[in-house]
Amino acid sequence: MVGRLARRVRFAAPAVVCRTAAGGVALAVLLAACGGGGGGGGGGAKLVPKPNPAPGSDAPRTSAGPPVGATAPGGLGFPDLATKNTTRVDSSDPVAVAAAVALAVFPSAAPGTHPTAVALAPTDDWQAAIAAASLMGQPFRVPLLLSGPGTLPRATAQALALLAPTGAGALGGAQLIRIGDVPRPAGLKTTSISGSDPYALAARLDAYEAREHGRRAFNVMVASAQSPQYAMPAAGYAAESGEPILFVNATGVPAATRAALRAHHRPHIFVIGPSSVIPDAVLHELAAYGTVKRIGAAGAAANAVAFTEYRDPPCAYGQACVHLPRSFGWAITSPGHGYVLLDSRQPLDAAAASALSSAGSYGPQLLIDDPNSLPQAVLDYLLNYATPGYTAEGPTAAVYNHAWLIGTTSEISIAVQAQIDSLLEAVPQR
Repeated sequence: MVGRLARRVRFAAPAVVCRTAAGGVALAVLLAACGGGGGGGGGGAKLVPKPNPAPGSDAPRTSAGPPVGATAPGGLGFPDLATKNTTRVDSSDPVAVAAAVALAVFPSAAPGTHPTAVALAPTDDWQAAIAAASLMGQPFRVPLLLSGPGTLPRATAQALALLAPTGAGALGGAQLIRIGDVPRPAGLKTTSISGSDPYALAARLDAYEAREHGRRAFNVMVASAQSPQYAMPAAGYAAESGEPILFVNATGVPAATRAALRAHHRPHIFVIGPSSVIPDAVLHELAAYGTVKRIGAAGAAANAVAFTEYRDPPCAYGQACVHLPRSFGWAITSPGHGYVLLDSRQPLDAAAASALSSAGSYGPQLLIDDPNSLPQAVLDYLLNYATPGYTAEGPTAAVYNHAWLIGTTSEISIAVQAQIDSLLEAVPQR
């Protein structure tokens, strides 16, 4: 267990970073020795006060630390770690991303800031990890960590120790929910969910949540188990809504998914993805189990935008779009929201970052397919809906946005980050 004093030293200054050999910025919150999510020893990033300038020096003095202006801007971690409207989770390792996000959402440093339970999902099964995002929804509020089948990665073990889950009354007192082939850490009350394939595992997770919640969800998301970039945005909405994700493939509806849908007693089924990913014949097959609607667009980035805009039943034109019982979808077509931007090549990041869609600024997940440019669909969406305007009352009366960027500058460049920051800034209304 990491000691309380060590915790406070390590987390007191999140801007303290160290550069990895690959040139990326490794957050001290995760990497005790700037070595990623793996093992290894070594000490963490340390805060070392520097002396004031020597007597007679012309440099300004401070009570502690270097002369004012003596630190090069490039060593501060900005703007790559954060700008005024963006924050970057600066890792290309989904294990480290999940650990960082869990601690951002549940700081676990004061009473009431620990989660009741934590889910542990497999790194070798992106479908299971994305389906597990629904555990973050009400009433469970369970963040997600990641692991392979062997020993816990160092970042996961450290985060689990700091999170120190208290035990979920809504989950029979469980502190850890193991999903698929992952380790069983000692000392925690554990529940395990397994399945022979991604379809069966998602179905059993759905059944587990229904049993513990005491009812089946009215809405069910169906995603492709073969096209991860089209399934990714479902993770954020599952975390926000608690609604389950089941999987199909291009040839039909697997038996485990059919059985899960029957158990929901004719739910509203929302298929995420265009017909090129989930053919119309599959929707026809799904219609035997409930009402079916498709949300989709050609291209993964455009598909995520379509999902961000969608609401069923549709919002009344010219009126505020409020959440109604049994309604489905983000319906984010106005400024004043959060966003989570992901590299479309990293499906595990959708699961790892999903808790950000269910806390703080509650952001839908949007996708980047080129590190150096915003996809046209995302750019158009932000131009149309994201930029807040203010009138004579001034900017303090405006609404505000915030974006989380998941990945290093190799996944989402600083230029793209700066563009997003500008698009989210409140501007005078003309």
